[in-house]
Amino acid sequence: MKKKKILIVGGVAGGASTAARLRRLDENAEIIMFERGEHISFANCGLPYYIGEVIQQRDALLVQTPEGMSAKFNIDIRVFNEVTKIDREKKVLQVKDLKNNRTYEESYDYVVLSPGASPIMPPIPGIKECKNLFTLRNIPDTDAIKSFVDNKKPKTAAVIGGGFIGVEMAENLVHRGLKVSLVEMADQIMGPIDYEMASILHNHIEDKGVQLILEDGVKSFEKDGKEIILQSGKKINTDLIIFSIGVRPENQLAKDANLELGVGGAIKVNEYLETSDPSIYALGDAIQVKDYINGQDAIIPLAGPANKQGRIVANNLVGKKEKYVGTMGSAVAKVFDMTVASVGNNEKIAKKQNLKYEVIHIHPGSHAGYYPGAFPISMKMLFDPKTDKILGAQAVGYDGVEKRIDVIATAIKAGLKATDLKDLELTYAPPFSSAKDPVNMLGFVAENMKHGLVETFQWHEVKALQDNKAVLVDVREEIERELGFIENTINIPLGQLRNRLSELPKKETIYVYCQVGIRGYLAARILTQAGYKVKNLDGGYKTYGAVFRPNVNDTECIIEIDDDGTARKNCDPEVVKSHVKINACGLQCPGPIMQVFQAMQLMNDGEILEVTATDPGFSKDIQAWCAKTGNSLIQSTFDGKAFKCLIQKGAAGMLAEDKKNALVSSQQQPMVIKEDKENATIVVFSGDLDKAIASFIIASGAAAMGKKVTLFFTFWGLNVLRKDHHPKVEKSAVERMFGWMMPKGPKKLPISKMNMAGMGPKMINYVMQQKNVDSLEVLMANASKVGVKLMACAMSMDIMGIKEEELIDGVDIGGVATYLGEAEDAGLNLFI
Repeated sequence: MKKKKILIVGGVAGGASTAARLRRLDENAEIIMFERGEHISFANCGLPYYIGEVIQQRDALLVQTPEGMSAKFNIDIRVFNEVTKIDREKKVLQVKDLKNNRTYEESYDYVVLSPGASPIMPPIPGIKECKNLFTLRNIPDTDAIKSFVDNKKPKTAAVIGGGFIGVEMAENLVHRGLKVSLVEMADQIMGPIDYEMASILHNHIEDKGVQLILEDGVKSFEKDGKEIILQSGKKINTDLIIFSIGVRPENQLAKDANLELGVGGAIKVNEYLETSDPSIYALGDAIQVKDYINGQDAIIPLAGPANKQGRIVANNLVGKKEKYVGTMGSAVAKVFDMTVASVGNNEKIAKKQNLKYEVIHIHPGSHAGYYPGAFPISMKMLFDPKTDKILGAQAVGYDGVEKRIDVIATAIKAGLKATDLKDLELTYAPPFSSAKDPVNMLGFVAENMKHGLVETFQWHEVKALQDNKAVLVDVREEIERELGFIENTINIPLGQLRNRLSELPKKETIYVYCQVGIRGYLAARILTQAGYKVKNLDGGYKTYGAVFRPNVNDTECIIEIDDDGTARKNCDPEVVKSHVKINACGLQCPGPIMQVFQAMQLMNDGEILEVTATDPGFSKDIQAWCAKTGNSLIQSTFDGKAFKCLIQKGAAGMLAEDKKNALVSSQQQPMVIKEDKENATIVVFSGDLDKAIASFIIASGAAAMGKKVTLFFTFWGLNVLRKDHHPKVEKSAVERMFGWMMPKGPKKLPISKMNMAGMGPKMINYVMQQKNVDSLEVLMANASKVGVKLMACAMSMDIMGIKEEELIDGVDIGGVATYLGEAEDAGLNLFI
C-alpha cells in the first residue's frame, strides 16, 4: 500500500491537532508541517494574561515545541517556511524558506489548510504612521506588546474593539497599572451576548476605572499614534494602542488556487471538511461552518471547534468518514472579576434569521444562599415557543457561570427541549449549587410559559408602555424602591395585593414587576385568577436596571427578603480593621465631612474610622481635612460604588499615649493652624465676563509674586470653566434646562453692566484687543502656566447640573473643606 504524503499548512489549534491525530492513526504516513513563524502550537487564549503578568512564564504559553513534537510524533516540522502557492494540477506546494531566502517545491497527496485568521486593519488615516499600535494574534505580537509596556512604561492605553481580545487586553493593561480607554463602534461590548446582558459588563468595567466609549469609531490617528480622533470628534491622548476590531480568514492561498470561498471570504468546505478540491482539506478560523442552531453558513472562529475539526480531518484522511455537524459557538471570557459565557444564537442572530423565539431572564444564586459566598448569576435563554428547541443561552456573574452554560450546551447537543431542563438531575451541595439548580429554574419558567401560567414583557418594552400610560405595578416592598424603581409605577407590595385589587382597573392589562421576576410571577397568578389580564416583567427590575442604571441615595445598601416576605435594608460595609464605621452615601458636601468630624469627636486617639461616601468631591475634601486637623488618611479607595476611606485619629504610627503629648485633642482644637499666610484664595461666584477677567488678572499677579493661588468657582462662576463644546453627557430634564439657560465658557459670558443684548462683551473684547490686553481665554491659559489652581465646587456642580466632562481640562473638583484648607494658609481671600 502506497504511503500517503500529507502536507499541513499552519500549526496552532487546527494544524497541530490534525498532525498529532494523524500520526496516532497512521504510523507510516509522511507528514510535513509548514509554519511561517517560529511557533507551531501555543496557547493563544493565554496571550493577554502573559502581557498582564497574570501568567508569569512565557514558556507556559508554548503547548508544543517543534523539537518536542517532531520527536514525539515523527513529523517533519519546518518553521520559518511559508507556503506561497498551491499548484493543484501538479499537486505541489511552493514554499519559501524565510531563513535561507530560498524557494522550493514539495509534492503532496493531500493538503490540510490551517492558516487561521488575520487582524482586520482598515485604511484609517495615520494608522501606518503609528509607532505605538499593536495587534495580538501570536507570540511575536505578545512579545512586542509586553516589551513596549515593560520598557516604554506607558501610562495610558486605548483599546480599539470590545470583543474577547479587546476586553481581555483592557483588563490586563489595567492590571499593569495603565489608565485604559476602550472604544467600540457598536452599542455594546462582547457581541455574542445581547445588549442587556452586556450592560452588566459595561457597568463593571467602568467601575474598574476603564473609560468605555460605545457607538464611536476611529476617524484618524494623529501624532504618530499619540492622539486618536474618533468619529464623534472626541480626542483620546494615549501612549499605547491595541487594535482589535476583529479578524478575517486567511484565504490568500485558497483564493490563488481557485478554491471556492464562502461567506466573508472564508474557505468553503463540505461536511467532511473537504474544500472544492477533494485533495485539499481546510479547518479552523479560515473556514466557513454551519451554525449548529439555525443551519446557516457562518464564520465562528473558536479554538475548541478548531481542535475538533483537526481530529475529524485526520480521521477522514485515513478513511474514517466522519462529518463535522456545525459549530454552536460555546464561549467564555473573564471580564475583571466577572465571567461571561454563551452558547448558540443570541437575539440579534435570531431576529436576523427570522426565528420565532421566547426569552427567559433569571437571576438565581451561584449556590445555596445560606452558604457564604453565593453570587447572583444573570442568565438568559432563547427557545422556540412551538417546538421548545433551545436556541441559545447567555450568563454573566461572579461564580458558577461557565458551568451552567456548559450544561445547556450539552443539552442542546443531546436534543433536549427547554422544558426538559427542569428534569435534569444535577449535583447539589450548598457550597456548589441549590436543590433547584439555575439550569432547572430555566426549565421551570419555560414550562410555566408553555402552559400559559404567565405572560411576560421585556425590559425594552417599558418605555412604550410608559408612553401609552399603561398600568405598571411594582410589587416589591417600599424600602426596595429607595434603591431604584421604574418611573410612573404604582407600588403595591405582594403581601398587600389581594386586599388592594380594587385599586387596579380590570379593563386594562396590568404589567407587574418585582426585583428578579419571582414575586412578579406570584402577583401575576393572583391577578390572573382574579380575572385580570396581566404580564410579568421578565427578569424583573434587575434586568431593567442593568440597562438603565438607577440613581439611588444609598448604593452601598442591599435589600434582603426573609422567608416570610419581609424586606429589610442591610447597609453593613465590608468587614475591615476599623473601630467606627459611618455611611455618608448620598450626602452632598459638606455632609460627609460633618459626619467625619462628629464621629472623630467621640473617638480616642489611635482609633480608626471607616467612612463610605458617594460625593465625588469627598476624596479631595478628606485629604485636606486630615492635613489640617492632624489626623491621618491611611487609605482612600474607590470600589466602583463609593469612595471608602480609613482615617486614624491623630498621627499615624504613634502610640496613643505619645499622641496625647504630641497633639492637642481634636475635641478641643480640631484644626492645626499654620503660621505662614503667603497664599491667596479667590472665590469666583459671578459668571460675568468683566469679573472673571478681574479674577484671573489678580490671580496671575499674585502667582507672579510667588503666592500659591487657588481660584474656587461656585454656582454661576462655574460657567467660566465650561467648554464651548463637550461630549454628550446624561442629564435630567432640569439639568438640561439649566444648561440651555447658562452661558458655555468665556466666549458666551455677559458683562455685569451695559450688556446690551450681547454687544457689551463684544465691545469689551474689542477694546482689550486694541489696548493689547489678553482675552479671558488667554488669561486663563496663562494663569494655569504660572501655577494658579482652578477648582470647581462639587456641590454647586451637582445643583447646577454641570458634569465634569463639560469643564475645561486642568480643573480639580472639590468641596468646602478643600477650599477652607487652602484659605487657611492664605493671607489674601477674595470673594468675587
